[in-house]
Amino acid sequence: MNRKIIYRLIFILGLVGFFAYYAFPLDKRINLGLDLKGGMHLLLKVDTADLPPEERIDACDRALEVIRNRIDAFGVREPTIQRQGEDEIVVQLPGITDRQRAIELIGKTALLEFKLVSPDVAALQQALAGEVPAGYELLRADEDDEPLLINEDSALTGGALSNAYVRFDQLSKPIVALEFNSDGAREFAEITTDNVGKRLAIVLDGKVQSAPRIREAIPSGEAVISGRFSPEQAQDLAIVLRIGALPAPMHIEEERTIGPLLGQDSINKGIKATLIGAGLVLVFMLIYYIIAGMIADIALMLNLLLILGGLGILPVLFPGISATLTLPGIAGIALALGMAVDANVLINERIKEELSAGKHLRTAISNGYSKAFSAILDSNLTTLIAAFLLFQFGTGPIRGFAVTLTIGLAASLFTAIVVTRLIFELLLSLKILKILPMIRLFRVTKIDFIRRRRFFYLVSLVIIGIGIFTYFKRGSEAHGIDFVGGQLQEYSFKTAVPVDSLRRLLDELQIEDASIQQFREDPRVVLIRTKRDRTELITDRLNERFPDQDIEILRIERVGPVAGRHLKHKAIKALIWSLIGILAYVSFRFKHFNFAMAGVIALLHDVGIALAFLMITGRQLDLLSITAFLTIAGYSINDTIVIYDRVRENSHLYRKLKLYDLINLSVNQTLGRTVLTTVVTLLVVISIFLFGGEVLSNFAFTLIVGFISGIYSTIYIASPLVLAWTRRPAK
Repeated sequence: MNRKIIYRLIFILGLVGFFAYYAFPLDKRINLGLDLKGGMHLLLKVDTADLPPEERIDACDRALEVIRNRIDAFGVREPTIQRQGEDEIVVQLPGITDRQRAIELIGKTALLEFKLVSPDVAALQQALAGEVPAGYELLRADEDDEPLLINEDSALTGGALSNAYVRFDQLSKPIVALEFNSDGAREFAEITTDNVGKRLAIVLDGKVQSAPRIREAIPSGEAVISGRFSPEQAQDLAIVLRIGALPAPMHIEEERTIGPLLGQDSINKGIKATLIGAGLVLVFMLIYYIIAGMIADIALMLNLLLILGGLGILPVLFPGISATLTLPGIAGIALALGMAVDANVLINERIKEELSAGKHLRTAISNGYSKAFSAILDSNLTTLIAAFLLFQFGTGPIRGFAVTLTIGLAASLFTAIVVTRLIFELLLSLKILKILPMIRLFRVTKIDFIRRRRFFYLVSLVIIGIGIFTYFKRGSEAHGIDFVGGQLQEYSFKTAVPVDSLRRLLDELQIEDASIQQFREDPRVVLIRTKRDRTELITDRLNERFPDQDIEILRIERVGPVAGRHLKHKAIKALIWSLIGILAYVSFRFKHFNFAMAGVIALLHDVGIALAFLMITGRQLDLLSITAFLTIAGYSINDTIVIYDRVRENSHLYRKLKLYDLINLSVNQTLGRTVLTTVVTLLVVISIFLFGGEVLSNFAFTLIVGFISGIYSTIYIASPLVLAWTRRPAK
């Protein structure tokens, strides 16, 4: 056996072992995103508007420290807390089930103040009538809603505390005990000494927790906060007081809470859909290409291993990037595997052409790889440029898509070009491979695709036009909450509940802006969309009205209007920059701007068709839809570049052929590969659509439409546009 083959084999086996080490066990090497395993994702904005400019950066740093300490005290395993931009903090809490408790713990400012209560009854009556005396404020005690006229100035603040902990009173009710530091104890003793007989209000974040009467001086430096606390509430209050107040108020700009039931359901359905889709692809390749298909299957399985290993090794090489697999990340893997299939199909079709031309087997394999190389390299590098720009300009989900796509593209190039060729050479050198039979469903056709181009231009314009009209007609209903703000609450019932009953319940609660969606594939699941956070109110009433339904919250998603506009802006920016990158690279490689522009218009066409079908079918545009658009763009340019590459090749072989005939010839020669690749990739996407669950339904539907449109646009949009704009073929 050739020594070079042995060395390459050892290298590949060593590389496989190295990546396998970082891929397994999966649960230790790769973290699942919150959309797969459940938990909370919060985007917090620190409101520094009332602070001097020089204090705003320090305030955000202090807020980050306070939140981290609170979460550590709360006992969350493996939380993620990091700053984003100038005044935003991203918090991820895996496995959290008590949503409201976590929000209160993280978002509570915890500004503790001790304020004297005015004993002047006449002044209190005046305040109740609407005339609050200067220097005072009218507040109500949380315990009994008693109105109190309180001094605006604090006698003492929580900054004087040294400790806070939970203990129980004589009635076994939880209270929060406070201990002051030495300066605080001295000041507290002076306050109680000078104001015996008066009431001292304990105010937390502007709300009176209690207002006990000072019966005697308290020199011990201890006080208690009593109220209607549960043990958990008392414990959380003690945590925030002990750690200290936030330096500025905090607002939740974005929240995504995934219940463990939905997370596990997403994993189960995702695995099922992936196994079915991958199984169909492996079987198809084996049946259609036989021995070459078996080699391609080995490459595809190895490709998946390299992707998983790449995710595992990523935090080792780049500590700032986490190896977290999310739903958009799965989309990146799907596109990478699709491109791996495409590369193998392209190579096998080229080998088939060489064998049909009467070439010897070894020569046919060598020529097949040589002729397919430029198209494979161009399509992968084009998509890689798009992935890089998506990472630079995209938000969290889109960046996750870009990371997995980048790893997948590198793995795809390696397995398709290096691994499969080595296997062929190994089999040839061992004289095991003597023939290479393949099924041929597609003969080289002689269809005049260009002749009917104007008709298909019109068809596309009509479909996209209907989509745009529907988009504007639907208004805000066309967008998910990712882009317009609002809140989603998804509930699971034991048995299906009539939508009319749910609508009457919401009417009773005077929630007029709510919409209700019941899923056809599982009518026990109901999605309620509101403009504001009504989760507690709706959940409490549902449990009262349907006590035997074992109601469970599957997920809650809340996006503020500012965050929604920000997400929309970033998504559009990421898409535009990726298209610019594709335009620049294709212009450089094919030395014709017209080629690149036609390809980009074909991408925009496919995105437009996908958007049109989303709107016509009543679906909504959200972040996963944008991720699907990016997947479509990456996949569509792949098809287009293959035809461009064949046009470039044929322009050297048939120098006297007119461009019209040259493009038609190239499209006909690559038609089988174009159809085969899309059909094989659709096997995976259709499996996700049918078996992946409602969370991935919108995403998979968009991909199905976009991939089918990709065949159409490559043949009837991109290719004819090159003819319309170019007088002679690229040399």
